[in-house]
Amino acid sequence: MYSFVISLIALIAGYLIYGGIIDRMFGPEPERKTPCYTMADGVDYQPMATWKVYLVQFLNIAGTGPIFGAIMGILFGPAAYLWIVFGCIFAGAVHDYLCGMISIRKGGASLPEIIGDELGNGMRIVMRVFSLVLLVLVGTVFVTTPAGLLANLTESWSWTSVGVWTALIFIYYILATLLPIDALIGRIYPVFGVALLIMALGVGIGIFINDGWMPELTDMGQNVHPKGLPIIPMLCITIACGAISGFHATQTPLMSRCLKNERHGRRIFYGAMITEGIVALIWAAAAIKFASTLNPGAPYEGLAEMGNPAIVVNKICSTWLGTIGAILAVLGVVAAPITSGDTAFRSARLIAADFLKMDQTKIWRRLVLVLPLFGLSCCLLFLDFNVLWRYFAWCNQTLATIVLWGCSVWLLRNGKNCWFTVVPATFMTFICTSYILCAPEGFTLDLTLSLGVGLCAAVVALGGFIKFYTNYNSSK
Repeated sequence: MYSFVISLIALIAGYLIYGGIIDRMFGPEPERKTPCYTMADGVDYQPMATWKVYLVQFLNIAGTGPIFGAIMGILFGPAAYLWIVFGCIFAGAVHDYLCGMISIRKGGASLPEIIGDELGNGMRIVMRVFSLVLLVLVGTVFVTTPAGLLANLTESWSWTSVGVWTALIFIYYILATLLPIDALIGRIYPVFGVALLIMALGVGIGIFINDGWMPELTDMGQNVHPKGLPIIPMLCITIACGAISGFHATQTPLMSRCLKNERHGRRIFYGAMITEGIVALIWAAAAIKFASTLNPGAPYEGLAEMGNPAIVVNKICSTWLGTIGAILAVLGVVAAPITSGDTAFRSARLIAADFLKMDQTKIWRRLVLVLPLFGLSCCLLFLDFNVLWRYFAWCNQTLATIVLWGCSVWLLRNGKNCWFTVVPATFMTFICTSYILCAPEGFTLDLTLSLGVGLCAAVVALGGFIKFYTNYNSSK
């Protein structure tokens, strides 16, 4: 229990201390007008209340990521606590904060344009394709999960099926993608965001009042994963949204177009990520504690045997929180992924509009971009879900790595301390390279060889940046 409490305190302290350091390093300018005023269009660029921006940002980046990823991640043992805490404070929250603030300084620019400005037009094109692929994957993944769960919950209704629910979710996605941001997303997201936080709070209280066993950091030193998967690099890919996630970089510009003042950037961008880390920490601890009551002698095996994380969520909520918990569980495993899927498609539309330089004030222009995206997503529905998810996970962390390197260049060029992002960028280069080399969906190479090549890739990337850093400073 003490390891969980210390980790929780560390996340809060990270926001107060390290978040303050990052904010001062960037230097918000409260007197500077933000894009919601300078580029107001009544569709995507609209001022929103700060509390609402926070809740929308939180739900945009969260979905089921910090829940499902944490439940699967705790199978690696107490190392999951460390990755959530250190990954969130020093990598994920920094990543999200800088994406949001740099986007504001660039007039609400989407991710590919930000990275292209810093890493060149070649990388701009790569990021456009990479981002669109990732967002369509996200949207597709977050159609299949809730559609299947809704079909199971309503199996007694004669008219429902997975196909029917999939169609209804797609209709909602189309509306959320086309309508002005305050017409649908701005109205329902705060409600679901509060529900997700209440569910996490209830489960968090349940951790303290229910019996069961929880791992401590002193238990580290052995591989406890039921399938023997190595902590490095697997853990850092499994827990993404609760530590660092490239998907966040595609979502954050949505809120950079609605934020009223730069001084709120820390609480919105850095704060929402820390909140997500807390949610992930709670679910990691709750999952293993609940599993220990079902299988006291082998809690990790017991958790693995429970199967799909959605089942774990439902059992924990209904057992610890009763009827209200069951309702919140439905919101968590159904509403949360849907509210990530819709903004994924909205982000994809905006990215396409940016590089095509297509004005979005007319609805027919939005429709022209939306229809091909949804058509591609419908085709992907026929692929195996597990394959989709594994490729999404790797693409997600690889995108985060590229973003960190891009932010490093921006910080250098703007006279700010770039090493805050260079260090996590180097680490994530090692993780992503190692993972794709040894993973089942990758090249399935020997783990030791994969780690060695990953380390070399990280050293080469760091050496390349140091050379760029030296040349840039000497040319000033």
